[in-house]
Amino acid sequence: MIRPALAVLAVAGALALVGAAPALAQAHPGRGGVVFVQTNELNGNRIDVFDQGGDGRLSLAGTYPTGGLGGAAAPGTESDRLASQGSLALSADGKTLIAVNAGSDTVTSFRVHGNRLQLRSISASGGQFPNSVAVHGRLVYVLNAGGTGIVQGFRLDGSHLAPITGSARSLGLANGDPPNFLTAPGQVGFTPDGSQLLVTTKASTSSIDVFQVAPDGLLSASPVVNPSATPVPFAFTFGSGRLVDGEAGASSITTYVLDAGGTLSSPLSASDGQAALCWVLGIGDVYFVSNTGSNNLSSFTVDASGQPSLLQAVAATTNPGPIDLATSGGYLYAQTGVNGTVDEFAVNGDGTLSSIGTVTGLPPGLEGIAAS
Repeated sequence: MIRPALAVLAVAGALALVGAAPALAQAHPGRGGVVFVQTNELNGNRIDVFDQGGDGRLSLAGTYPTGGLGGAAAPGTESDRLASQGSLALSADGKTLIAVNAGSDTVTSFRVHGNRLQLRSISASGGQFPNSVAVHGRLVYVLNAGGTGIVQGFRLDGSHLAPITGSARSLGLANGDPPNFLTAPGQVGFTPDGSQLLVTTKASTSSIDVFQVAPDGLLSASPVVNPSATPVPFAFTFGSGRLVDGEAGASSITTYVLDAGGTLSSPLSASDGQAALCWVLGIGDVYFVSNTGSNNLSSFTVDASGQPSLLQAVAATTNPGPIDLATSGGYLYAQTGVNGTVDEFAVNGDGTLSSIGTVTGLPPGLEGIAAS
């Protein structure tokens, strides 16, 4: 029952530039980045911190409890417990890391000191089953996937989260707590200029909701609700002025024009022909996606008109249940939820991937990864 359901899953977010052909750096500088992995354990969530070696391989530098509990969306599959993109978020300045605790309805912030973390705050998330975080400057919004689906705003005071009075907005959904992983909203994220906040609803309504963000950080009373071009919009990023959305029902990427009023238009789509395209990450001109139902990664390019094209249907095979992706220093890291691993890849200049190893010993059901 679970395997067919996975074919209706998902996709997610990162930063990308758009071009007609791959344009990636040939060198792998191994600049000593840091990778943060959220374990999402039901009896106590934690963040494992890894140093990046000169060859791109990761080594454990420390582990830090979040002070909250991990969660599992119904029916409780190990491959995608939070059913979301962005459950672990690093601020643009690299100084603050924010984690959701879906099992205790809280959100934790840490101050980042290189490869060390200092816990700064644990706050109520403002709803049920928090599963995604968006950060723009000092403004933070947390997506609560349970119940009606609520986004709650916070301000960063240093690395401490302070809730914004009157910032909560409902998506008007009808989920339980925990929500079903197919109907839970998938990601919250800001436009690059921070003027709008987007939420994908996955199979609840197959829509992309767009709120306006006022100068004081409050959202418009209700969002513009845009139907997705193909079913089950999961997560998104931006490139060359267009929204790039992963839509799991057809295992496709769709790009849209997003106007100042919050309306999406001019959709252009392409499928990778795999099962459950999930979590998209842009590196240079290439979008890498994880296919949870096929246990592999695919790659796309997007041309100047916004049309996505499949580069490789199978850019790499992974351990079972690939989900979140992150990049640092010319390397790509893919979480896999079934076995609890992080698969490591070098990104080559032609947009291909070369496997360089796997981090093992992490718990099944992990979800959330970020990198500096």
